[in-house]
Amino acid sequence: MPIDETIARFSDFAFKTGVVVYLLATLMLIWQLATTQSRKVIERELVSAGGDSVADPALPGKLAELKAKPLAERVGNSAFAVLVVALALHVASIVLRGFATHRFPLGNMYEFVTMATAAAVVFGMVFLREQRYRAIWVFLLVPILVLLFLAGTVLYADAAPVVPALKSYWLPIHVTIVSTGSGVALFAGVASLLFLYRVRQPDGKESKGVLGTLAGRLPDARTLDRLAYKATIIAFPLFGAGVILGAIWAEAAWGRFWGWDPKETCSFIAWVLYAAYLHARATSGWRDTKAAWINVAAFVAMLFNLFIINMVISGLHSYAGLN
Repeated sequence: MPIDETIARFSDFAFKTGVVVYLLATLMLIWQLATTQSRKVIERELVSAGGDSVADPALPGKLAELKAKPLAERVGNSAFAVLVVALALHVASIVLRGFATHRFPLGNMYEFVTMATAAAVVFGMVFLREQRYRAIWVFLLVPILVLLFLAGTVLYADAAPVVPALKSYWLPIHVTIVSTGSGVALFAGVASLLFLYRVRQPDGKESKGVLGTLAGRLPDARTLDRLAYKATIIAFPLFGAGVILGAIWAEAAWGRFWGWDPKETCSFIAWVLYAAYLHARATSGWRDTKAAWINVAAFVAMLFNLFIINMVISGLHSYAGLN
């Protein structure tokens, strides 16, 4: 069937608009978090002023500022509504791409990255609902925005039929599982990196700059470690299922289950690293920073598999859609 160009344009428009709305939500969260830090300073000033015998002339104004709900806080509270709109546009771009091409929209790197980042946002919606996780959202949305920018520029591919090798019922099964697992692994990798930062940050130390302020608003290290662990528990079996189903598809397509193709090899290495992280996380003496570094290594292997293997190294899985 011919490509529906009108629906394809709507898909591209939804994608670009979604990226802009994601950026807006990120800026709103940054603004709210920076303002919350300022309000904590005002609280400390009020407490210290309350113990002084001499009244502070500015005390009534500071008290009014603390009681009033500032604009930045209201904007920050609205950020999640904006985030839902961005996710809706994101998902709409995926669905419309499928209708435009009359196939499952996972035939090239642009579509894969779009699906994986959507999975990361959905996972965040489930596990980061509480207000104390807002700083994590900022650090999660930044790599998502970077990946979406790369998807819309370097990795972008026009709506078109898939290559003959991908015309199989295994495409929606295998690639959906792998892309979903990649999105959850993105969440886990960010959480482990934030955990490694948090354990090195002295308690009570005032951070400087916008980035330092945001990092200072992160939950404690133990909470970040638990989030990374929960995400990896979900990502690990998804990757395992993806590897197994990919082997079954390879047998049907190429007559062998495993051939140590670069994509297969790197996927297996990433899966082994995630298995090593889960084992280390449950082992005394490894469950803190050593385990987190293994999780980061697995995350790097996943990114290497996505970009370097697909774009630089030739193999049987060279379906990036960039040629």
